Amino acid sequence: IAHIYCKDSIVGIMGENFTFPVQIDQKVVEAVWKKNKDKVAEWEEQNKAIYFGPLRDRSVLMENGSLTILNLEKDDAGTYELQYWDSVKDHYLKFLLVVLDSLPEPKTSCNTSDGELVLDCTANFQGPLNYAWKLSNSLHSYQNQELSIPLENIDATTNATCTIKFSQMERSSEISLIQCLP
Repeated sequence: IAHIYCKDSIVGIMGENFTFPVQIDQKVVEAVWKKNKDKVAEWEEQNKAIYFGPLRDRSVLMENGSLTILNLEKDDAGTYELQYWDSVKDHYLKFLLVVLDSLPEPKTSCNTSDGELVLDCTANFQGPLNYAWKLSNSLHSYQNQELSIPLENIDATTNATCTIKFSQMERSSEISLIQCLP
């Protein structure tokens, strides 16, 4: 009897290290990873891991069965399968890996409208981003793509930093408020 478990697609970022989210409760005796049916890594108890193909010099197979790909490339996208044996039976885990471009630097802009300074932050990216604004004269950060500040509260020496986040990655961009004032 084999147990097959299938996951939805998971996302990695080009140039980052990526570890498949494997959670195995029992002791793994043997583990084999395949990508699109081709073997990419294999480990047997008491032996060192063996790597194949394009992941030969860019992957690490741990004793718990998890596989990490170093410096992710677009070509690493595909269907991965982990087959492991726990000395009782075989188990199968499937993952669909999608590789996205690296995170761009956000673009910041500003304008004034109705007595307020409006800061805007944009980034062209394929995944959902978290946005945050931080003002150099404030401890608060604002979890929005756009930030409005009443003009009378503006200190010309203040800088605003927009940070975008996706997964474990983040990029920031700064703008000086004095350049926004009319």
